[in-house]
Amino acid sequence: MSGFIERLRKGYGKKLVSLHAWNGWIVVILTLTGLILVGGFWRGFLGEGRVWIKWLHIVVGIASILPVLYYLALAGKHWKQLKQKPWQRFNVLVVLGLLLGWFGSGVLLWQFKAVGPSVSNIALVVHDLLTWIGLPYIIYHSITRAKWLKEPSRRTIQSERETVDVHPAGVPQPIYTRRAFIRGAIGVGLAVTLGPSFMKWLGNSIGSVGGTQTIDKLIENDANMLVPAPQPLPASAPPMGGGAIGQFRVYTVTPIPEFSNDNWSFTIDGLVENSFKWDWKQFVELKRTVQVSDFHCVTGWSVYKNTWEGIPLKELLKKAGVKPGAQTVKLYSGDGVYTDTLTLEQADMDDVMVAVMHDGKPIPSDLGGPVRLVVPKMYAYKSVKWLNRIELIEGEHIGYWEQRGYANDAWV
Repeated sequence: MSGFIERLRKGYGKKLVSLHAWNGWIVVILTLTGLILVGGFWRGFLGEGRVWIKWLHIVVGIASILPVLYYLALAGKHWKQLKQKPWQRFNVLVVLGLLLGWFGSGVLLWQFKAVGPSVSNIALVVHDLLTWIGLPYIIYHSITRAKWLKEPSRRTIQSERETVDVHPAGVPQPIYTRRAFIRGAIGVGLAVTLGPSFMKWLGNSIGSVGGTQTIDKLIENDANMLVPAPQPLPASAPPMGGGAIGQFRVYTVTPIPEFSNDNWSFTIDGLVENSFKWDWKQFVELKRTVQVSDFHCVTGWSVYKNTWEGIPLKELLKKAGVKPGAQTVKLYSGDGVYTDTLTLEQADMDDVMVAVMHDGKPIPSDLGGPVRLVVPKMYAYKSVKWLNRIELIEGEHIGYWEQRGYANDAWV
């Protein structure tokens, strides 16, 4: 009988070890793919491969529920074994909470079109928050429980009834062990290293759930040097939308370009009756209008009630005169790499704007200034940053992200 019980104990232990291994690999894969997805360098470097990494992140994230379900099937027996170990019970609850939270918020981000921007915005903040909390906790937990940290003199004697730690007789135990010291050092190191970044993220993310945010921080770091600054219309200052609600996340496929009066111009050419090329002083004198609209990124976050000031795209095309053979509006970014397109019908929508101001202030370089396109009814990869050329062409052109797997029709 005792041999049978021992075999059961060993088999159960192997299941828990296997479960830990699977969870470990899942967390590693999700961490690496997640870092790649949010890193600007990788967005440009990997190209179309980034789309496959995104799907790998989604598939592994969905699969992460399987070890949780497997553990829940074993949880009753495991919980009884941890009856006298409150810290280990706490650890199990933390890990389960992290995995279920990641899974739930990840599913909402995956299905952001179905749940809408309000829900997906909150899900993104929760997903990030759990990552900030979970990864340091998992690193701390993994390192402090590694075999090389265990005291070689410690042994565990197990019986059917109890588990006790036994030390060699007559060997005095230190008040503060090497293991405890290393745990404390790792904890302090994680706090010092990640603490300031976490607090910065927390302050920024509060706005993405519902607080009013301005772009003052981006304006402080604006790399553009163009004069004169555009003067806001009365509807922009104060912004008639009341101020943007949310937090912009800065994604680029190239280093952020810098512009001055010497290297900036705006061109409309191609299949038009009248080509134009404005310098900055001429461009800011063009008649502008103001609109309030929401801004949605395909990665799941949104910024609401933006007050944009600029020139409706349809007015610029009317000014240039579209020739009968033109079919597509090709849009060029000043970074020299990024392009995208709209159909003539899409470009004729009233709220498609060539914007020069946001909430009554010049658009900073990080946000795509001095001039960017705004297409509120489509995801933001259509809202080309650093817009400096519009070309009317015959036929189609496949834009930067569309070449890499994104939908050509980016309707929200």
